[in-house]
This record gives sequence, structure tokens and C-alpha cells, in this order.
Amino acid sequence: MITRAEELVLLAVWRLDDQAYSVKIRNQVMEVTGKFWSFGAVYMPLDRLVKRGLLESHLADPTPERGGRAKRIYKPTREGLKALAEIKKIQETAWDGMPEPKLGEI
Repeated sequence: MITRAEELVLLAVWRLDDQAYSVKIRNQVMEVTGKFWSFGAVYMPLDRLVKRGLLESHLADPTPERGGRAKRIYKPTREGLKALAEIKKIQETAWDGMPEPKLGEI
């Protein structure tokens, strides 16, 4: 099972398609969560997902605007998409029949 951070990063990679590199992944995750994420908070799940075979990566061609440096592009693997489907099903099952939490009840 993947963690929430891994889920959010994996979803961002999938959504960004061929533009899934660290800066855009981080921006996507911050947009979705409305929270600040450091680059380390994004790189750690990225590294774990690659090591577990849920993401693959490659270096794109260097670009002049990056001083000739290449971007590392990420892509979900078949196993990564299976992990997303599994975690979505688990969350839907866990929330089934539950009302929306009301902060006034706490």
C-alpha cells in the first residue's frame, strides 16, 4: 500500500504526463493540497516510488533555459497505476456510508 504523500505525487505525475518533472510535480501537489511542500517532501516519495517500480524516470534533452541541464521526467508504470486504483478503492470503501465531518461536532 502506498502512503498519502506517495499517492499525491503519483497522481501528480500521472496528471502531468510528459511534463512530470520535479518543479511541476511539486506545484501540482501544492495546488491540490493547498499546502506548502518542500522539494525534499516531493523527492522522498519520488525516490521511493521509483525504487518500488511504481514510477520510471528518464532524462529529457538538455534545454538552454536550464543552462544545458536536463530535466528528469517521471512516468507511472503499470504497477503504479494499479497502486492508485487500489488506494482509491480502499478510500472509497473506508468512507462508504460516512457523513462529511462537521467541525462543529469536535
